[in-house]
Amino acid sequence: MDSRKFEWLVAQAIESLPGEFQERLENIDIVVADLPTREQLRALGGRRGETLLGLYEGVPLTQRSHGYGFVIPDKVTIFQRPIESICKNDAQIIAEVQSVVRHEIAHHFGISDDRLRQLGRD
Repeated sequence: MDSRKFEWLVAQAIESLPGEFQERLENIDIVVADLPTREQLRALGGRRGETLLGLYEGVPLTQRSHGYGFVIPDKVTIFQRPIESICKNDAQIIAEVQSVVRHEIAHHFGISDDRLRQLGRD
């Protein structure tokens, strides 16, 4: 998929978030990259064969103290090539981008992977 189209899909996924979440997306950069860097994989302790579709880097809102400020923005990176590698067509890519964006934004709000798995079962 063309990188501009993929970036547009990410922007659409952000715009589709409920307003109360969009309003709280302050001091956060959301970017697209082809692949995770070695540093990103190393920091996560990635295991062989594991596919990283997106990554949140920052301090979740739930862990910030009253004096939190004057810091670089949190960062959400959506990885295009891994998403494309697990999808068979554009419709699957669109759905996966939506899912990955919501998942990484949830981390910004302090929701853990374990909790996201629990919520997915309900």
